[in-house]
Amino acid sequence: MSIDFSRLKMYRTHSGLTQEQLAEKIGVSRQAVAKWERGDAMPDLDSCIRLAELYGITVDLLVRDIGKEVHYGDGKHVFGLAKVNSKGQFTLPANCRSVFGISPGDTLLVLGDEDKGGIALVKVGGVIKTVESLLGRKKE
Repeated sequence: MSIDFSRLKMYRTHSGLTQEQLAEKIGVSRQAVAKWERGDAMPDLDSCIRLAELYGITVDLLVRDIGKEVHYGDGKHVFGLAKVNSKGQFTLPANCRSVFGISPGDTLLVLGDEDKGGIALVKVGGVIKTVESLLGRKKE
């Protein structure tokens, strides 16, 4: 299992907390938080659980190296994390835009499944071409 605490500072700053405020909230010293963020020490399991609860994420998201791009070689990718702003907007990682040929002005179809908690984006140009292709075949 890959453990990566390099995002601890990102989570803390996105939450608008100082090292001292974070330390107080989870019951550790400010020096402990500083050591975690520098990579000089790792938080114990109890601290990981408190951090995950504070940030509204899972311990898995906190410690696993899933915030970086991974390509599985079968056409499947994990491009990393994108933060949604107050207007509901986010930026797709640059390599995601490159791999799927997404350019400014392109339209994306947003799909969701409440039961699975999943959202998917589909470049509309590709869907329209596929539908037109399928409809064209049926007419023949």
